[in-house]
Amino acid sequence: VQLVESGGGLVQAGGSLRLSCVASGFTFGDDYILGWFRHAPGKEREGVSCISPSDGSTWYGDPVKGWFTVPSDNAKNAMYLQMNSLKDEDTAVYYCVADRVHRWINDYGCYVRDHWGQGTQVTVSS
Repeated sequence: VQLVESGGGLVQAGGSLRLSCVASGFTFGDDYILGWFRHAPGKEREGVSCISPSDGSTWYGDPVKGWFTVPSDNAKNAMYLQMNSLKDEDTAVYYCVADRVHRWINDYGCYVRDHWGQGTQVTVSS
């Protein structure tokens, strides 16, 4: 399993950015759940969003709910993180994560841990 993120960069506060995660070694129809995590300096790693590509279920963390969306393209084995109205506190390294064995997702959270991408840096300037 390999996950490759891209799309990070520098953006002004209030702007938008779209991250991509392309997966190889499995197909989205294999009952995986995928997620986005972020890690900012001096802060704990934080779950951002999750999606179950097989049925379209999604979850969003409270800090991003209403501003971020997590579309997927099952034909391309790709997941995205559309980030709108970015704020300084969104600055972090963003990681794509996939899990088939221990994963779960519901309205209150999600759990994905098995496979991680290398991360992509997002920097929001004010």
